[in-house]
Amino acid sequence: MRLPPSPVRPLLTKMVKAALDSVHAGQAVRRSVRRDGDELLIGRRRYDLRHYERVVVVGAGKAAAGMARAIESILGRRVDGGMVIVKYGHGAATKRIAVAEAGHPLPDRAGLAAARRIIALVGGLTARDLLVVLLSGGASSLMPAPVSGLTLRDKQHVSDLLLRCGAGITDINTVRKHLSDLKGGRLAALSEATIVTLVLSDVMGDDVSVIGSGPTAPDPTTYRDAIRCLRRHGLWSMIPQSVRTHLTRGVEGRLADTPKPGTRRVRRVQHEIIGNNTMALKALTATARSAGWRTLVLPPYTTEAREAGAQMGALARSIVLCRRPLIRPCCVIAGGETIVTVTGNGTGGRAQEFAVAAAKAVAGLPRVYVAAIATDGTDGPTDAAGALVSGATWKRTERMGMDLGKALTRNDTYRVLKRLNGHIMTGPTGTNVNDLYLLFVF
Repeated sequence: MRLPPSPVRPLLTKMVKAALDSVHAGQAVRRSVRRDGDELLIGRRRYDLRHYERVVVVGAGKAAAGMARAIESILGRRVDGGMVIVKYGHGAATKRIAVAEAGHPLPDRAGLAAARRIIALVGGLTARDLLVVLLSGGASSLMPAPVSGLTLRDKQHVSDLLLRCGAGITDINTVRKHLSDLKGGRLAALSEATIVTLVLSDVMGDDVSVIGSGPTAPDPTTYRDAIRCLRRHGLWSMIPQSVRTHLTRGVEGRLADTPKPGTRRVRRVQHEIIGNNTMALKALTATARSAGWRTLVLPPYTTEAREAGAQMGALARSIVLCRRPLIRPCCVIAGGETIVTVTGNGTGGRAQEFAVAAAKAVAGLPRVYVAAIATDGTDGPTDAAGALVSGATWKRTERMGMDLGKALTRNDTYRVLKRLNGHIMTGPTGTNVNDLYLLFVF
């Protein structure tokens, strides 16, 4: 882990490590799953392994390889095979479960090929088998399975439009579920196997129908909802004709919709949340308090990144000037998943946009620092996890001949922060539970 030099670096390093350790994929699985002889205990449920001919593991997400390794260590030779799909560079050595690397955030041919292998694996299971599904953030993009009549290129185009327009994850996945043979409960519908899904949540509120587009969860949304999402974001006329035709046929009742709540197949699936943003926030808070800092945990940020960053900066100004809602030294903590509406052609991510917006709001304030971190170690399409800024950052960029305001307008925060040595670098972290936002005032 590499953080910019600052007075808060020692504490920030401890806090980030504690947060990431608390939700690490391997630890999260081992905390929630254990084996007692022939019994597999997951949450409050028990599975007698003597009742199953095969135990197969499939899944997708940035942390899926770490989850797969942990399951292998628990089940050993009882695992009869499987396949998980991870983002390029997030793989790990496994013995019985194959690991495929694929594209994220845009799906690619490697993901399509791996998804087809998962369909074949699951489709071959019977009521005498146990299927363990591993899901973490990124699964929607990593496991593309376009419905008949649509191509991977169609899915790529729609995904890119949704990501760039600032749509929230619920809207994005509502559309994805109605273009897929796996999402929206359709993976669960492929076989009669007993299914248990372990979920490392990257969705605020832990809605299993949204996480990874809910491949084993009932889907409350419809084809009509998908069209409404596209129209709301001004994308209906921009998507491929094949996609419009498919969704229209669904609204007309000419295509079966995704499995709904109460459907027998998805009703029988056990979903176990093994890690989420709340767990990471608790670790952050405990570490700050043990170091003697007053703490305040805010509700999650889900608005535009630059708006959320400005709000955090305004809070800093209130603490410095009005001693409200805390007095120094204090640490304000929040989680969430902000959105970015891309209007420029630069490079950056939501954590970096949050940090730059906060830098503007805290400009001139002494002993104030703001950090924003993507827990998967990758903020947007960059190698940075996030950034650390201070009350001196804005003036410093001006002296260097840079304009942070223009960087925000152009969605080009990465380049400026790199010149400032403001990036937080972690590499792949083995988890993915949304973002972390921290304000230090001392």
